[in-house]
Amino acid sequence: MSHRRILSSLAGLAAAALAVPAFAAAPAQSAPAPATSSPSSIAAYTGSPQDAAATKAFYEAVMKSAKAKQAKAGNKAAAVTVTYAVDAPTFASLISSSTSIWNSSVSNVTLVEGSNYDFYYTEGNDPRGSYASTDGHGSGYIFLDYAQAQQYDPLRITAHETGHVLGLPDHYSGPCSELMSGGGPGPSCTNPNPDANERSRVNSLWANGFAKR
Repeated sequence: MSHRRILSSLAGLAAAALAVPAFAAAPAQSAPAPATSSPSSIAAYTGSPQDAAATKAFYEAVMKSAKAKQAKAGNKAAAVTVTYAVDAPTFASLISSSTSIWNSSVSNVTLVEGSNYDFYYTEGNDPRGSYASTDGHGSGYIFLDYAQAQQYDPLRITAHETGHVLGLPDHYSGPCSELMSGGGPGPSCTNPNPDANERSRVNSLWANGFAKR
């Protein structure tokens, strides 16, 4: 569950929302292909300062996009709605389940599927495994890797990567009860739920926006 480096600075958030067909930026494949990810790359889970920066960038880009739409619509609701699109048919039901988990776990942000989206899910094969990526302009996506999902619990992977969208960093040394420990506890860990600290952290991030971390 590694991350790509951000491609540009966070300045200059795109004024218009992405159109649903614009999925071409990600290395997606429409159907499972022979696994190419190596066990070492899937299980490495070392983390890095670049990973942490990419996670923060993705969260900030998605929050900017969601809050800009909320302000334009004059929405005064306490919870921020983050909209996503799905270009990952193999994982569609898992994405739906992950959304349900997060929406029942936190109160200051709500995930919904829709066309005027803030990020999207895609799928394919990548030796780095699954990851969250952004160009810093609200054009972010979650990439779900076929081979990794064969070795690790796919719902945990999906919920973990979604946690990055909501602002949570990796913590691979954590226990299985901690969602953001990712693959650190090993393939036997199937917990897809954030723990109390992770739920509290997400609620705090989305309540305070950029003013407080």
